[in-house]
Amino acid sequence: MRRFAGWFGIVVGLGMTAMWAVFLLGGQVPELRTAPVALGFHLAAEGLTAFLLVTSGIGLLLDAQVAPQSYRVAIGMLLYTVIVSPGYFAQLGQWPFIVLFAAIGVAALFALRGATLR
Repeated sequence: MRRFAGWFGIVVGLGMTAMWAVFLLGGQVPELRTAPVALGFHLAAEGLTAFLLVTSGIGLLLDAQVAPQSYRVAIGMLLYTVIVSPGYFAQLGQWPFIVLFAAIGVAALFALRGATLR
């Protein structure tokens, strides 16, 4: 379970980073022009979430002592994201993203359980 939790954090954190890179580089983020300050704060929060997921996931795989605590913080941040972010995609009628966020949320709860087991 702990290995699943570690790899889950790494894959989701890298996936978040890749998703934003694709959206930004593909010019699919109109908020760059319409709400740049709000987007900046949002990107900072998601970037920090991704960073913590990756680093704490690596920590779990290496059995670092601080990893379970930092992983709980990272998963908490991720759960907030998967609750808030689907609203944006629902507004645009992009339902596959809502399914994706729901699946990530459920998997995050399982990963959280695995991170706390010794």
